[in-house]
Amino acid sequence: MNNKYVIFFPWLISIIATLGSLYFSEIRHFIPCNLCWYQRILMYPLVILFYFGFIKKDINVFIYTLPLSILGFIIALYHYGLQKIDFLSKHSICKVGVPCNSEYINWFGFITIPFLSLIAFAMITGVSIYIIKNYKQK
Repeated sequence: MNNKYVIFFPWLISIIATLGSLYFSEIRHFIPCNLCWYQRILMYPLVILFYFGFIKKDINVFIYTLPLSILGFIIALYHYGLQKIDFLSKHSICKVGVPCNSEYINWFGFITIPFLSLIAFAMITGVSIYIIKNYKQK
C-alpha cells in the first residue's frame, strides 16, 4: 500500500469527528461539557497534523499524533463511563456548567456523543499503532 494513502483514513476520521462535534454544537446548539472540550482540544489538531502528513507523504506523523489519540481515547472512555456507570456518574468532575453525565443523544440505548468520540479516537489510535509497527519511511 502506498504511504500516501495510509494517512488518508485517520485524516478522514478526524475530519468527520470534527465536523460532527461542530454540528452538535453549532447547528443543534448542544452546549459542550468540560470533557467534551478536552476531547475537542485533542481531536481538532489531528485534522491539521494528518493533513500535512498526507500532503508531505510523511508516515512519521503517526508518532506525533499517537499521544493525542491515546489521551483522547482515555478521556472519551471516562466520559462515556460517567454517562453509563452509576458509580462514576456520582463522582463527576463536571461541577460547573453542563453536567458531563448528561446525554444529548442516546441512539439505540448506547450511542452518545462521548461514544462517538471514543470510536473515533479508538480507530485513529488503532490505525496509528498498526502503521507505526508495520511501515517504515522510505
